[in-house]
Amino acid sequence: MTLTLLLIRHAKSDQGDPALPDHERPLNKRGRRDAPRMGRWIADRGLMPAEVLCSDAARTRETLDLMLPHWSEPPRVRHLTELYHAAPDAMLRALAGTGADRVALVGHNPGIGGLADYLAREVPPHHRWVDFPTTAVAALTFDLDRWADLGEASGTVLAFAIPADVG
Repeated sequence: MTLTLLLIRHAKSDQGDPALPDHERPLNKRGRRDAPRMGRWIADRGLMPAEVLCSDAARTRETLDLMLPHWSEPPRVRHLTELYHAAPDAMLRALAGTGADRVALVGHNPGIGGLADYLAREVPPHHRWVDFPTTAVAALTFDLDRWADLGEASGTVLAFAIPADVG
């Protein structure tokens, strides 16, 4: 069986209100522009997930909400507190409990980029892979039957893009 994982970093968030807790920061204008573009990019490649695990932070929820209208089939969505600024090992634990063969994980750096780097057998020759910027999307495939079997260098990078690539 082949499993497909989309790793999505939230879009650019607004940092204009210093009194607003980090967890509640919304997207800024650029983020609201980039998230739908990347949602279309996912759809154009036929990579729409059947299930989404999303951090419960405002900026990750808003990023996902702006992507969803571009996907033909609405996925099952779970907003998880444990994905807020999660490390790769916490994301792997969350993935182990999923049942779909195509899953998206919407999260934060440095964890989401760290997970992409950990899982990739070979990294793509993209100059932004290392810093995994806002609204970056990586699609990886795994020749595995269960998400619980994910391990270091177990995935093949199918695609990687950032909003500047999409235009």
